[in-house]
Amino acid sequence: MAVVETETRGQVLVVRLNRPERLNALNHEMREELARIWSGFRRDAGLEVAILTGTGRGFCAGEDMKESLAERNPGGRRSVTEDPFNAGTLEKPVIAAVNGFAMGGGFMLVERTDLRVAARTAIFEVSEAKRWLLGGWNHGHLANLAFPVAMEMALGFRFTAERFFQLGFVNRLVEPGEEVEAAMEMASHILTLPPAARVNTVHMMRRMRPAPNPAQRDLAARLHEHGAKDDLLESRAAFAEKRAPRFKGWNDPEDRYRLPDLEAVTPPDAR
Repeated sequence: MAVVETETRGQVLVVRLNRPERLNALNHEMREELARIWSGFRRDAGLEVAILTGTGRGFCAGEDMKESLAERNPGGRRSVTEDPFNAGTLEKPVIAAVNGFAMGGGFMLVERTDLRVAARTAIFEVSEAKRWLLGGWNHGHLANLAFPVAMEMALGFRFTAERFFQLGFVNRLVEPGEEVEAAMEMASHILTLPPAARVNTVHMMRRMRPAPNPAQRDLAARLHEHGAKDDLLESRAAFAEKRAPRFKGWNDPEDRYRLPDLEAVTPPDAR
């Protein structure tokens, strides 16, 4: 059974994550297959729009924790094949058809798409705060959401599809099982546009998305080092073993109060 299945509908490529027994968690094999598919989609002159969806109850549960634990590699092995979708170099539009749980890395797949359709029963979560030394600090900013909502996302709270629709993160809400057809309707509209209008508009709109400034990225890099690294694997072990985590927090308790400062990490002329 292929971990990713594809279907061509005219000029539309439907990409379906297919590890339903693991809620389509991203293991190394799936990452490699997705990279291959996105590279092929980019080069195929007969394909103009893609739809990304999942099989079963999950759109994508994110990182495959069991594989990460077995390899002692928090975050999992990345694809060695060029992946234009993840790299942000894919010129063609992608529509998410979210059928179920979109968590962690699965949420980030949705975040990278240009348009989003979701089943009313879908659940979203930025899971980084549960797994890393710094939570999902940039996702609410990228989505141009108000600070309290961005904080809620960064701290790993769950969001319903209805809530995300109200906030403008999701374009269409549909009944379960209707996600792909609703996404196809959006793709069909896109294909009625003059080709140059479609390509240029997608390119321009992507360039208008908010992005963290260099000082914020520098601070994030330092905060990813602020804490006990043992907690990275402990968070995954607790998840896999279905128990409460036993976090250390800091190797030296005083490190808690040694937070790097935004003004101190980047020279003024680099901000």
